[in-house]
Amino acid sequence: MSLVAPLVLGACDSGDDDSTSARDAATVDAEGTDGSVDAADTEGSGDASASVDLSACRDPGTEAATARCLAPTLAPEHYVAQALLYFDTLDISAPEDAIPTYAENVVRWEWPPWLLLTALGRDDTIQTGRTLRSLDPSTVPERDCRFFDQQPFARCYIVFEYDGRACPIYEEFTFNDAGEVTFVEAWSDQPDLLPQDREADPWGDAPTMPRLSTRVPGLGTPEGSWSPTDDAVVAASATDPDLADLALRATDWRRFWFQEVAAAGSDYFDRGCGWQ
Repeated sequence: MSLVAPLVLGACDSGDDDSTSARDAATVDAEGTDGSVDAADTEGSGDASASVDLSACRDPGTEAATARCLAPTLAPEHYVAQALLYFDTLDISAPEDAIPTYAENVVRWEWPPWLLLTALGRDDTIQTGRTLRSLDPSTVPERDCRFFDQQPFARCYIVFEYDGRACPIYEEFTFNDAGEVTFVEAWSDQPDLLPQDREADPWGDAPTMPRLSTRVPGLGTPEGSWSPTDDAVVAASATDPDLADLALRATDWRRFWFQEVAAAGSDYFDRGCGWQ
């Protein structure tokens, strides 16, 4: 997330004259009656079909296994500590070398009004955090991170502060067997943007919670490894527009990020943080 990025990156040439958004390009026709995600629910809301268990373990023991197929291998404190280190990377009051242990192809995904795929891979995720500390200095004074015995193993309600203005966020972290972060997923903690009912299901335990992290084939392998061109990802994308969107953006995440920056509008922090 960035306040300054639209000014800095908006003028960048993405090298693509096609103004069609990645979400539109990724939308597929999912008219089946087998509980697949409805393509009508793809406008960046993270709102998938309520008729399917989005958090189920799929293809256990294979290269296509999803994140819910993994069980914790380390103490609960490890997962909470890794989540807190992630917020240190965005908190200028924390040491700059306080960095979680990322998996090689970690995903950083932030639902609208944020900018969707905002980093991909260990090196780029670290660099993105360092860049935002400079472009968008913030602190993270309020942090409530908890361990869960099903993926995502760490889930947090936190509050960023930008120039004294509070920005509440809900964020989740999945891990591989080595305890490395494989997927970071964030939503604005606003009534019209948080996908779960804050009172009835504050930690997204319902099977219909529309998180993307538990739908990516490969994140349930011991290494938590995946690729947008994996056969299982391509196949699952045919009925999951959110996954198709991620896979498309992962082919050139910076270009699609620039497109999102250009389309976000100057008020997206006002909307995402509830400053309107």
